[in-house]
Amino acid sequence: MANGTTTTATDDDDFVITPTRPGEEKGAWSAWIQDLLFTVDHKKLGLMYIGSGLLFFVVAGLMATLIRAQLAFPNSHLIAPDVYNRFFTMHGTAMVFMVGMPIIFGMANYLVPIMIGARDMAFPRLNAFGFWMFFFSGWFLYFSYFAGPGLYNAGSAPDIGWFAYSPLTAKAFSRGHSSDYWTLSLLSSGIGSMATALNIIVTTISLRCKGMTLGRMPLFVWTFLVVAFLVILALPPLSACQIMLILDRYLGAKFFDTQSGGSAVLWQHFFWIFGHPEVYILILPGFAAMNEIVPVFSRKPIFGYPIMVGANVMIAFISLGVWAHHMFTVGMTSLGNSFFAISTMLVAIPTGIKIFNWIGTMYGGKIRFEMPMIFCIAFLFQFLIAGLTGVMLSVAPFDWQLSDSYFVVAHFHYVLIGGLLYTIFASIYYWYPKAFGRMMSHKIGLWHFWLFTIGFHLTFGPQHIAGFLGMPRRIYTYEAGRGWEIWNLMSSIGVIFQLAGVLLFVWNLIYSYRKGKIAGDDPWDAWTLEWATTSPPPDYNFEKIPEVRSRRPLWDLKHPDDPDWKYE
Repeated sequence: MANGTTTTATDDDDFVITPTRPGEEKGAWSAWIQDLLFTVDHKKLGLMYIGSGLLFFVVAGLMATLIRAQLAFPNSHLIAPDVYNRFFTMHGTAMVFMVGMPIIFGMANYLVPIMIGARDMAFPRLNAFGFWMFFFSGWFLYFSYFAGPGLYNAGSAPDIGWFAYSPLTAKAFSRGHSSDYWTLSLLSSGIGSMATALNIIVTTISLRCKGMTLGRMPLFVWTFLVVAFLVILALPPLSACQIMLILDRYLGAKFFDTQSGGSAVLWQHFFWIFGHPEVYILILPGFAAMNEIVPVFSRKPIFGYPIMVGANVMIAFISLGVWAHHMFTVGMTSLGNSFFAISTMLVAIPTGIKIFNWIGTMYGGKIRFEMPMIFCIAFLFQFLIAGLTGVMLSVAPFDWQLSDSYFVVAHFHYVLIGGLLYTIFASIYYWYPKAFGRMMSHKIGLWHFWLFTIGFHLTFGPQHIAGFLGMPRRIYTYEAGRGWEIWNLMSSIGVIFQLAGVLLFVWNLIYSYRKGKIAGDDPWDAWTLEWATTSPPPDYNFEKIPEVRSRRPLWDLKHPDDPDWKYE
């Protein structure tokens, strides 16, 4: 038996090689677990990233459900204030660092080497190191619930918000170790993320197969190359301010202590120098998935390949200069406010180019409404709303009125849930057959889509109105009679629909793994190199390293007489 296959003899002495899944062989579970612990295979590490991210997604989603249950009615005492603060902090931290980051790195790990015709990442051991640093940091963060004074008091779980604004993290206001768990966890995660980003850069530049020039690279790979550079540039400021915080708390440094000449606003600058590029680190991989899925299900090449590459670079560059639009209310100069308002508006230009190009790709195409495409179409609508509300918040006087209100909460979730999460769902439905050799259920997928979509808009749409009515974010409860009741109740009801949709999605993953329709090597009739190998791919990816002559090498092989595809 080869790794991942079973060889069976037939009556006429032929041998049939069939793929097997971990655990199907008798007594294979211990060997499978050992393999996961020591593997350096980029595909297994990619799936481990994605699986861990989905696990943290479920946990963080349950915390969000309890948060919305608390806010469903005024003067509620369902959750104690300190427990609410910990749920709020852990939900935000987990969704950004333990869900979004690992899932996008999992996509990159699994797909980038295969898409460029390579057999693995450039540094396989560094790749494994990056994963285990993330995995350790995630469980270290949640271990805080069991440390400290006791489980009844939620241990030492962080209660400082996912942004950890100073002086909330000072010893005077955070006496236990909650801030330390948050700081050390994200510091560890950042080291792993930078290691993975470096690996993606070197792999993309050095291991492309023969004929795959930069101009022929899939847009998915191009986008992740930009994301990797953005990670290298954006994460060090976060690590720096976390180190400064540790020095403040334990060695008497005064970086953020205003009474000793430090500055609490300094933390905000360092954090958002990371925090706003982080939004694009998360959403650009969603754009990468759109770049591959929309053309396949429109039966057309991507509209404007060169300008899509340029838009990626423009978004990354401009995103490094917009951080202080989170800080319009801290008292910056009018010149500073104007600069960050203009830079925030500018980032909408390359983003708008991408939306128009996806629509241009679909226009006149023979659209197939499979589950990946359905989620991508919903993404276009929802991300447009997110972009428009973002441009609204770039206007400093408007932002002064709505800063730290539920309008900002709604905008942020339309970006990362309506944007990133929908493209993650689309990606899983699209590449699940490649990873496991089986199709996910279309019927269950439709139920998942409609329940989650109805719940998403019911949850976050009303929060725009609550924000206009003055409801601040990060509050534990509120008084009746302020006009917020109906909007909070609607938001909380929407979470029930979202939870039902996520449960169906999880069931679809499990059900399809055992009983899904056999996919074959190329179930979508696609054209990038990952579909040129078996489903699931062998450990070595390709028996023979491929050679490409255009941007769509697999389509050229399948349709040599199609004149519409003969261009570089």
